[in-house]
Amino acid sequence: MKLNIVPARTGVLWVKLGMRTFLKQPLALAGLFFLFMAAMSVLSLIPVLGNVLALALLPGATLGLMAATKEALGGKFPLPTVLLSAFRVGQKQLRSMLVLGAIYAAGFLLVLAISAMIDGGKFARLYLLGSSISAEALQEGDFELAVLVAMAFYMPLSLLFWHAPALVHWYGISPVKSLFFSMVACFRNFWAFTVYSLVWLGAFIAMGMVVAVVATLAGSPEAATAIMFPAAMLMAAMFFTSIYFTFEDSFTVDEGEAL
Repeated sequence: MKLNIVPARTGVLWVKLGMRTFLKQPLALAGLFFLFMAAMSVLSLIPVLGNVLALALLPGATLGLMAATKEALGGKFPLPTVLLSAFRVGQKQLRSMLVLGAIYAAGFLLVLAISAMIDGGKFARLYLLGSSISAEALQEGDFELAVLVAMAFYMPLSLLFWHAPALVHWYGISPVKSLFFSMVACFRNFWAFTVYSLVWLGAFIAMGMVVAVVATLAGSPEAATAIMFPAAMLMAAMFFTSIYFTFEDSFTVDEGEAL
């Protein structure tokens, strides 16, 4: 397996390819994303255990969305069963994906534990237990700092797992090696990923501005709320579609290596 170093402008291409592929199969890919979100939401209804289980399944579920993108790219209509792609392969890859999920859940819980040292666990309880929290508490300095620290520590965790599920699933890389290769690939293609992130940020901001303008012209603030959520979900579905292309361009394998 060879790591590819791509120019910064590739970040724009990844976004374009994600949007273009999504528009090839908008109903299927949007439906799969909503199904993915619904499954995670249902699990999160179970206090603590449900959220931990959702975290452990997230790498495999994300791989399912990447597999759906690959099918759509090939002209196929991805069915709901594609979301289970990570768990319908050989025993070796299945064990590796489960190990990857356990590591991700442990890493995320560690991030929450670090944030709890700052705000006494308010942010962690909000995430794990769905505890209600007052508007005043949300604006307290320690809570805001805890959220910022959690975001800062989550960033390297997300880079570790950005390519890892795909490396485990398609190339049979061990969990630990996949995490290492994922981090290296993200750092070596730092500028491409920076451009990619900025373009998506701009796209989400532009979407919000369009919704605000439409609501203003309609003279109805409620219209903004009604439109914003489905619009944001569609944009998020496009974003997840684009993740496959960041992986495809970052690695090259010999014919005999891909599973």
